[in-house]
Amino acid sequence: MDHAGRVALITGGGRGIGRAIALALAEDGADVAVSYRKDEAAAAEVVAAIERLGRRARAYPAAVESSADCRQLVDAAITDFGFLDVLVNNAGIASRGQSVEKTDPAELERVLRIHALAPHRLCQLVLPTMKTRPRGDIVMISSVATLQHLRGGAPYTMGKAAMEALALTLAKEVKQHGIRVNIVAPGLVETEMGRRLMKATAGVDDLRQLDASMPFGRVCQPEDVANVVRWLVSERAAYVTGEKINVWGGGSA
Repeated sequence: MDHAGRVALITGGGRGIGRAIALALAEDGADVAVSYRKDEAAAAEVVAAIERLGRRARAYPAAVESSADCRQLVDAAITDFGFLDVLVNNAGIASRGQSVEKTDPAELERVLRIHALAPHRLCQLVLPTMKTRPRGDIVMISSVATLQHLRGGAPYTMGKAAMEALALTLAKEVKQHGIRVNIVAPGLVETEMGRRLMKATAGVDDLRQLDASMPFGRVCQPEDVANVVRWLVSERAAYVTGEKINVWGGGSA
């Protein structure tokens, strides 16, 4: 999969799934703009790893729930790289596991801003430059939570469901411009968020303790998700848009 000459913007690209996607696209030849919220050191390490692959990379601090930060992020990336071919809306946070009755309205609003409103704004901002390119790709990193609708997860599931609605609508609007829009929805992945979730809900400190109970005998890794993204934005998926791929081994035990 050759992405030479393409530029990708990955939100939340400093750690976990975002990091794996950034490195995968760089391995395939893309230059990469990485946004991060707080962990500057982690983002700098990703940039260094991409540069060791012979590709260009820059890291940008951005709180994506802020419309102003989204504007600054996209403007800075276009200034540095000239254009954007790929946007991966990956930045996200977990909700606190409260019932609908007990959910703090401020928490609900923040989760929705990060998972739904921020991707909407970022798509608005990247489309003008993406329309000038031979091909554009937008990938939403959602979750299989939208299949399950588990109790205590309303803010997170609502945010991801809205993100998916955005993707499916946008795919129809930009098809004529050569832009593909798709959804990748992981289940439990071995990331910091995944570890915190399982420690809080099941008292499990090491996710590898769950390997025997998971599909194919192991917990999903960030690279499993990244490999789906790198395929979707490649010419091997040239005829794929408006689709959702669940990455959870066909269902977690």
